[in-house]
Amino acid sequence: MAELIGSTAPVSGSIDRSERPGRVGLLLVLAGLLVGAAIGLSFVANEQAQSLIVWLLALLAMAGVFFLFALAIGAIQLSGQGARDDITKAIVDAAPEATVVVEEGGRLIYANEAYLRIAGGDSFSNLRSVERIFVGSPEVSEAIYRLAQGAREGRSHTEEIRMAPPPSGTAEREFAWFRISVRALNRPRRTASLWTVSDITHERERQENVFQELQHAIDYLDHAPAGFLSIDPAGAIVYMNATLASWLGYDLATVGPGGPHLSEIAPGADVLTSAAGLPGEVRTDRFDLDLRRRNGHSLPARLYHRVAFGKDGKPGSSRTFVINRSAGAEFDEPQRAAEVRLARFLNNSPIAIATLDRSGRIARANASFARLFGAMPRQAIEEGSVEAGPEPSMGETVIERDRAALEGALAKAASGLGDVQPIEVALQGAGNRSARVWLSPAGGEGAAADQSLDEADRERVILYALDTTAQRQLEQQIAQTQKMDTVGQLAGGIAHDFNNVLQAIIGYSDLLLASHKPTDPAFQDIMQIKQNANRAAGLVRQLLAFSRRQTLRPEVMNVGESLSELTLLLKRLLGERVDLELKHGRDIWTVKADVNQFEQVIVNLAVNARDAMPNGGRLLVRTANVPGQAEAEARGGAPAGDHVLIEVLDTGEGIPPELMEKIFEPFFTTKDIGKGTGLGLSTVFGIVKQSGGTIDVQSTVGEGTAFRIYLPRHEPAEEAEPEPIAIPGPQAKLAPPAKAGPEGQQPAAETAGAASTASAPKEARKPSADHTGQGTILLVEDEDPVRAVNSRALSARGYTVLEAASGAEAMRIVEDGANTIDLVVSDVVMPEMDGPTLLREIRKHQPGLKVIFVSGYAEDAFRKNLPEGETFNFLAKPFSLKQLVETVKKTMSA
Repeated sequence: MAELIGSTAPVSGSIDRSERPGRVGLLLVLAGLLVGAAIGLSFVANEQAQSLIVWLLALLAMAGVFFLFALAIGAIQLSGQGARDDITKAIVDAAPEATVVVEEGGRLIYANEAYLRIAGGDSFSNLRSVERIFVGSPEVSEAIYRLAQGAREGRSHTEEIRMAPPPSGTAEREFAWFRISVRALNRPRRTASLWTVSDITHERERQENVFQELQHAIDYLDHAPAGFLSIDPAGAIVYMNATLASWLGYDLATVGPGGPHLSEIAPGADVLTSAAGLPGEVRTDRFDLDLRRRNGHSLPARLYHRVAFGKDGKPGSSRTFVINRSAGAEFDEPQRAAEVRLARFLNNSPIAIATLDRSGRIARANASFARLFGAMPRQAIEEGSVEAGPEPSMGETVIERDRAALEGALAKAASGLGDVQPIEVALQGAGNRSARVWLSPAGGEGAAADQSLDEADRERVILYALDTTAQRQLEQQIAQTQKMDTVGQLAGGIAHDFNNVLQAIIGYSDLLLASHKPTDPAFQDIMQIKQNANRAAGLVRQLLAFSRRQTLRPEVMNVGESLSELTLLLKRLLGERVDLELKHGRDIWTVKADVNQFEQVIVNLAVNARDAMPNGGRLLVRTANVPGQAEAEARGGAPAGDHVLIEVLDTGEGIPPELMEKIFEPFFTTKDIGKGTGLGLSTVFGIVKQSGGTIDVQSTVGEGTAFRIYLPRHEPAEEAEPEPIAIPGPQAKLAPPAKAGPEGQQPAAETAGAASTASAPKEARKPSADHTGQGTILLVEDEDPVRAVNSRALSARGYTVLEAASGAEAMRIVEDGANTIDLVVSDVVMPEMDGPTLLREIRKHQPGLKVIFVSGYAEDAFRKNLPEGETFNFLAKPFSLKQLVETVKKTMSA
């Protein structure tokens, strides 16, 4: 702080009138009154004078007592008794900052010595206030006005002003800088403001000198014969000197926040920001690459890229030195041109290229190698550096399983063998990345294994690598699809044959039940046979669902309404420890799906989520519209077009990555033996696929799993013809659900039972009806037990049944014409002639003949083999005899 020297005679001390002095005049008046009273008493008689003197003394005594009381309670203070700290006052008096205290109304009550020098006064009569001292330019006047306004409002405020010329009380100079502050003082009687004035001219001069030196340094750096830039870890260019800006054609004013990004001046040079380092390491790398000028042309350059890593291993902003290697920038033009061409060839190649030593440590590498393996030599320049850490090894970039194969191929290449076979390796890090690696000797004489590595031995092996991640993922997807299709075909075939066996068991059970009374001891045994057959039928339906060959009855449905109707069932299945939350999107589109199958999908997923949360948790089911123009990630692999999204999210244990690819396979389960069939999620997969939808799974171990189902939006259209009537198979009454493992598959018994429970309220109990009838029925079935039991059931209801074991035999009966046939009940899959072929042949002879197809496969599986517009009825296997006779009666009376 500069010393303030006045031009007038020096003034010592300060002036203070903050406390009011005692008034001598009042004391003289009081003394005069007392003398006058004494003189007056001398003219009064003694008796009267005595009483007056007593009264006068009493009055004076009372005044004294009141004075003592007022003094005790502080109502009256003696002069000089105010709380004045002499040490504090001495400090303020001698302070280098000019200080003045102004009472409300502008009355000055204190000024220290420094202020007297600035103001050029020695008493309050000739002392000017701050507003009157600092006047001049508009900037100064505005600052003083803001300070005065703050003082009036009781606020603290500070301003820095420049006065030219300065006040007359300061040193002789052209200008001066002052820092003026004001703040309120709390006083018992009247408020006051404390003003301080500091001369900061020297401080400002030092700042300007530092700024000038910084400007000179920036100017030197800007006009250096080499380029320089700084890049932060996000790739933003923090600084670029004028030389590099002119090379690239950028205006220096546009460089900085919001200016060009690293990707704009160096496309594909993300290696500059992706290199990792050790905590506390200062790493310097050299790169030969092409920068991009603003006009799109390339600028060959060599970059010396230095990055310091913090104690936490996070990189800071770089210090990057750039050398122009374009034509004419170096003396040895042929060598320069050759080096530039080679650098472009290596760095722009999509193949990862690197040189390794005998132990697999990386000596040099191109940008593609850094992007693929995420590793670069820690010191790529010729000169060594004590700051550099050990160079990374190729073994660190691949998983443990493939390190032995890589080390074996590396040993062969380092020994000079040239016929090293390529190897497939999986890379470290997220994304399940993989690469195909070729290794070949770099040439030169070999060195003993125990010798120290010299510069020649530092690059013994050349590595070439291609990223095969996308190829491997595509191969895995194709293999998984083929496997699922193959297993689906196998499951469908098994289900079809098993349906025929179950059909015979259920049919004969119905015949036995019809001939036994409920009180018969064998009645309960027969019921157990039928119930277990129905359980097996539930398993068969799940196999058909997985193979996408089950019978679906799609209808236009509102997803939100269906989920709301399932709420009570889901809460009962989840139990008290799992919180269920439903969130419906706004204006959800309609979809066309089988309502019962949709409910089974949600129930299966909910029960799996429950079993993945043994200690309780939260299950969230929410819906949303996914427009066709949404990003591919938002559609979860669904094809283009509008879809409705149903998400089932839990906070369970999650699915390990090694099990993720197997969860939809039939009979795969994580539960103990006997506690599940492994068909829960495979059923979900089949139903969603058969409904034209897509299912996507994302899971994190320890956090939870999210199943996302995408069903295509239903666009209303005119229906050509009503759907044919079909009678679904019997709903089984099954045992309570078994405990499932974490994210395992849903037991068949539980899903079938839950789906039956969900759909039960929608089915009204039908009154008993007369199922007898008359007419001739041609029954075509290649399975003898099934044909026999169906024939007995129909014959018992009064129908004449003509049996045929194949389609060819049925055609002979039709062509014979000996009997008038009223109805054909035919299986679909038969040897020699299947059901659709039989129907086409029958239409040639009897175009109006009614037909009922029975099959364990879905109706859509064979409808495509029939002529367009062909009408028929359909009954899904296995069915009860009651369903058979009901369907026959309804069809013949239609």
